[in-house]
Amino acid sequence: MSQAEKRFAYDEINYFSGGYMISTGPVEDRLAIRELVESYNDAVMRFDGDAWAENWRDDAIWSLPGMGEVQGKDKFFPMWKGAMSAFSFVGFFASAGPITVTGDTAHGTWYQQEFLHMKDGGKQVVTGRYEDDYVKVGGRWYFAKRVYAVLDRQAQ
Repeated sequence: MSQAEKRFAYDEINYFSGGYMISTGPVEDRLAIRELVESYNDAVMRFDGDAWAENWRDDAIWSLPGMGEVQGKDKFFPMWKGAMSAFSFVGFFASAGPITVTGDTAHGTWYQQEFLHMKDGGKQVVTGRYEDDYVKVGGRWYFAKRVYAVLDRQAQ
């Protein structure tokens, strides 16, 4: 099902249920997914690679602009460490779009605000969007796939 088809089905369900809710599925699962994203962002801001990696399944997919899809935490974790080594400070803040939970899988959209200070003195403000797929294993939610798109980038 395409994103547009998912969005239409989502809108139709919420319209006919008598109200427009941004997310669907059990509240406790949606809260746990929010905490997963918060854990990810906290790890980025603290430059804590081990905490960052704990949020992913080993066979997960990470996709960034210009990088394409990289499958396997063992492949993309070194890439993350290399990218983070260029920064002296990272402010990393998320706003939730819809989170749709279906059993032990879910999909979420997040709008990300990034404040990046490079070690060479440059600064950037980036606004982006994550499209995430999640899987629940052993009662805990993990990233199965994160696809990031840059919506705006401002160099300062």
